[in-house]
Amino acid sequence: MKQNFTRWLPAIAKNRRTALSAAGVAALAGLAFGPAAVAAPVTGGPHEGAVAAIDLATGQHRQGATVESALTTGGRTTEVSAGKPSRDELIPHGVEGAQSRIPLDDAQLANARAIIAEAKETGVGKRGAVIGIATSLQESKLYNLGHLGAYNDHDSQGLFQQRPSSGWGTPDQVTDPRYASRAFFEALRNVHGWQELPLTTAAQTVQVSAFPYAYAQWEQQAADIVQQLW
Repeated sequence: MKQNFTRWLPAIAKNRRTALSAAGVAALAGLAFGPAAVAAPVTGGPHEGAVAAIDLATGQHRQGATVESALTTGGRTTEVSAGKPSRDELIPHGVEGAQSRIPLDDAQLANARAIIAEAKETGVGKRGAVIGIATSLQESKLYNLGHLGAYNDHDSQGLFQQRPSSGWGTPDQVTDPRYASRAFFEALRNVHGWQELPLTTAAQTVQVSAFPYAYAQWEQQAADIVQQLW
């Protein structure tokens, strides 16, 4: 059970931005300095306890735990609509290693849209959006996490598990998806040659994670999300 909960980050709502708090969390080992998250691949659905907690956090009362779509099941259309980014733009260096994939609900998709919007605003573009979404998939499974109390990694919060004590912003700021995304992308822009780096290297340079190679497993799903939501 502990492994399932550490993979799915169950909690209840902190505020109307659906930042998540500690109640209902069974365990959250793995959110480490800098910030970081669980490195183990995640391919299945959430534990039933996590489903109930996430439903409470997002205000949803679903029969199922997920929204199945091409974003979550691995299915992709063979033709890309006009104006949508190509796979070569999104994954210019190819994926590294085995890929993980999780189902997404409305809250996660809303957070993905916020990340993409800030990628456009900050000028990091489509590739930057892939890096941002892959990073958030690893750090928080695209949930806007509030403080997790005894289970928190220091004071890490939000989509990217940014630490107020490390200068990322106030707790309210880092649990604002748009602010958190902008802060991540501004840091990414300061990484020399980030566009030419493997995704996991670019993300790790910003995040300083205890699991520096974990980001790579989300590159394909992140690219699918950006391709369909851009």
